[in-house]
Amino acid sequence: MKAFADVFHQAPDVVASAPGRVNLLGEHTDYQGGFVLPTAIPQQATVALGRNGTDEHRVYAADLDEWAAFPVAANAQAPFARYVAGALALGGASGGLNVHVTSDVPMGAGLSSSAALEVAVLRALRRLGDLKANDEHIALVAQRAEHEFVGVQCGIMDQMASSVADTHTLLLLDTRSLERQLRPLPAGAEVLVLDSGVPRTLAGSGYNERRAQVEEAARLLGVPELRDITEVEALTGLPSPLLERARHVVTENARVLAALEEGVDAARFGTLMNASHASLRDDYAVSHPRLDELVRRLQAHPAVYGARLTGAGFGGAVVALVQAGQATAVAAEVLAGYGPEGRQVVP
Repeated sequence: MKAFADVFHQAPDVVASAPGRVNLLGEHTDYQGGFVLPTAIPQQATVALGRNGTDEHRVYAADLDEWAAFPVAANAQAPFARYVAGALALGGASGGLNVHVTSDVPMGAGLSSSAALEVAVLRALRRLGDLKANDEHIALVAQRAEHEFVGVQCGIMDQMASSVADTHTLLLLDTRSLERQLRPLPAGAEVLVLDSGVPRTLAGSGYNERRAQVEEAARLLGVPELRDITEVEALTGLPSPLLERARHVVTENARVLAALEEGVDAARFGTLMNASHASLRDDYAVSHPRLDELVRRLQAHPAVYGARLTGAGFGGAVVALVQAGQATAVAAEVLAGYGPEGRQVVP
């Protein structure tokens, strides 16, 4: 791939990176004020910036070998560059920049490649001196970029995970208050992530539709967010599919809180992950036949405690909690019967 100097004929002023994330529990709850348990993954997006002395940003995506150019503070026409444009505009870029992007976070796999890119751009602006912000504020600006420049009404989980999580612990995040704690993985377990090979894009999926449905459910129930409902019985009377969508959010929040109870071991945590997948498949209707197949194969393996889809769904990746030291062996055995499009992502 071409480096910054190869395409812009200068050295970058700053370089910054940010990781993707995988979510173990708490899916599709962050835009209803819920609780989530993601962790960062080793793969990262890396952004190099250099001032170019013009009123135009010039972006080169090395992995795609694609260019985009657009005025300072404006949006880009190229879809890949809109994440960059939003972060630059809302991050207060003070003049035209040359932007070089590389990333090994799989695109379209539900591992937050977009959030990693947004946070990396904002971290680079912070290093450049154009942005004064702590990690939490960077996440909030990145979320705005996705809302206003990309058109995806995402919750805050992805950007917060990319900005504040690490690869060694789980990030317990209250997405209403943004209070957070780092929690250990269950003893004797490690995380395995497999890409189903079925690509998906949030903007082209039913993501915004699902968000509108749960917002309508909350309105009909007379609460600000479904976070405020703790009993499934309170959902009685909602029409279908609002009932099913709301039931997923309420039960998913309960699963996250159950995973935090004292004495929860890897087996219990895995059982909660299995229940989460069933809820995402049946009540939230965001799974895919290939995701379901990969999850079934993982759940049937004796070294797997639990497995579920991760991310928005409609394709992408699955996450499993497996016996420590067994992830690579499990991946090889499960993928051998799945098909050539599947691949191991983490570890």
